[in-house]
Amino acid sequence: MSVNLYMTEKERAIFEKVTIGIAGAGGLGSNCAMHLVRAGVKNLVIADYDSVSPSNLNRQFFFANQIGQQKVHALKENLLRIESRLNLTLHNIKLTSENLATVFKDCDVVAEALDTAEAKEMFLTALIPTSKKLVSVSGIAGWGRSNSIKVRSVGKNLVIIGDCNTSENKDAGIFPESPRVGIAAAMQANSIIALLLGSER
Repeated sequence: MSVNLYMTEKERAIFEKVTIGIAGAGGLGSNCAMHLVRAGVKNLVIADYDSVSPSNLNRQFFFANQIGQQKVHALKENLLRIESRLNLTLHNIKLTSENLATVFKDCDVVAEALDTAEAKEMFLTALIPTSKKLVSVSGIAGWGRSNSIKVRSVGKNLVIIGDCNTSENKDAGIFPESPRVGIAAAMQANSIIALLLGSER
């Protein structure tokens, strides 16, 4: 039985068949994965090379007793507490332009949840030519301005979420905070679900 008891049989069949990739298991990726699992998605490919640190706990789907663990393994542990029957493929690696297409080759949709503008550009450059559906997020640091975070479709296979304005800027005292990161991660998961089901309801 899925954790989501409100799905139709058609929705359940779709969610149990597709594979979703998540590039990055930080604030966006860990929370996006959590929302997808709660929605009923069973197959995830998650890639990240980092470990859980105290500074992550203000916005990422990890806990204090997981500090020091590799993020992909800690996230697996947390997702399995929501739904024990998941098919999780973990890549504890740094994503590069050379390995991105291979890591996510079996995915129907890939969520971009990387930290830097350079990494986001690398992701799009590597995967847009594959024609996979991509959902990318940027411009979510700080707090407030919830309604400034928008969803835009670009071309045939790219959805971009963000305020098209702000970026993480530690020198200016602008850091990613849980509410805005959480809003963006939920919008990312929601956009993926919309891509899978093909319509709103």
